[in-house]
Order: sequence, then C-alpha cells, then structure tokens
Amino acid sequence: MNVSVTSSMLRVLPAEHRQRLMNLAREVSFEAGTRLFEEGARADRFWIVRTGTVALDMRVPGRRAAVIETLGHNQLVGWSWLFAPHTWHLGAEATTPVRAYEFDAKAVRALCANDPAFGMTVAQWVGDVLAHRLRSARTRLLDLYAPYGSGSRV
Repeated sequence: MNVSVTSSMLRVLPAEHRQRLMNLAREVSFEAGTRLFEEGARADRFWIVRTGTVALDMRVPGRRAAVIETLGHNQLVGWSWLFAPHTWHLGAEATTPVRAYEFDAKAVRALCANDPAFGMTVAQWVGDVLAHRLRSARTRLLDLYAPYGSGSRV
C-alpha cells in the first residue's frame, strides 16, 4: 500500500519498516460523531488519518469531556495499544467524516517482538507522539482550568 505518512513516521521509520507496517493496514471510514474509542477501554487497534479530523478528549469529573487535541491528515490516532495494560488513556471521536488506515495492535506488537530493530523504531515513533500529546494535554488543561492570572506556565 503506497501512502503518505506523518513526518514523524517518515523521520523515525526506515522505508522498509514503514512498508512492513503499511502491509498490515486496512482502509476504514467513520461518520462524524463516531466514537473511535473510550477512555479506559481495551486498546486493540490504532489509526493513521487520511482525511477528516478526530478529537482526542479526556473525562473531567463534573464537566463535559475536555478536547485535548484535534488530529488530522497523516496523524497517528492512538498510542495506548503499544504499552501494557493496553487500555486507552483518552477518548476519541470523529468530528468530521474520517478516512483512515487501521492497524491491528496485536499484529503490530508481534512484528515488534519478532524484529527488535523494527520494534525500536516503532516505539520511538509512538513515544515521540506520546510526548507531544502529554505536552498538549497539559497545555489544554491549564488553558481550560487554571485560574486566570495564576502565573501557570507551560
């Protein structure tokens, strides 16, 4: 499958590793409003967005879920599939119609286990995405809930 992928994936994964990963992809689509996953549920797959947008959200007690980040073209949706206990740390919802490449987490983890070099590059890619998402979540939650003038800085 020939695909344009995220700059992070292009930077981290050598061409042969990208191709091995994309060999496991299947094309899927979601209507706007479709929940891709819920916080706390089993993380058994992940996606790379082709078209459309997906909002990542976090439950906040006593309030509506806070949108942490909106993902679009060529961005990875989901990282919890790689790390035990393989449960989602956020929720995700299609905010527009979405077309994406979907990957079976168990199959990708098996490839990672059988080829340590492949596994290391996938872990680095997902780790980079995870670090970015944590920074985004912190910034967004401070924007939403820090008292005005509290001096909070990112």
